[in-house]
Amino acid sequence: VQLQASGGGLVQAGGSLSLSCRASGSMFGFGSMGWYRVTPQNVRELVARIMKTGTTHLGEPAKGRFAISRDNAQNTVYLQMNSLKPEDTAVYYCNAEEELGGKVLKDYWGQGTQVTVSS
Repeated sequence: VQLQASGGGLVQAGGSLSLSCRASGSMFGFGSMGWYRVTPQNVRELVARIMKTGTTHLGEPAKGRFAISRDNAQNTVYLQMNSLKPEDTAVYYCNAEEELGGKVLKDYWGQGTQVTVSS
């Protein structure tokens, strides 16, 4: 199984960025998919998660500014980030739970993509 993330980069405060992450190689499919981030202070935070049903869970950093969505047919999860702040600067990692019959088989992580927000 591979998770290939894209997007990210450098943006000014108040700007927007979008991330995408495609999971491939699973025989069983993916349940929950989402994004975490690791800040320069080495703090790991949940950004957002989305179930296969479309139910979402936003972490505190994302509330009111970010939106998560997914394309089940493509096993791809998206993160739209608006009103970015310098404190959103972090390495963003996508995550996907491979599952079968509602049971999580294994957790997979993407390679991380840098988001830098300048003030």
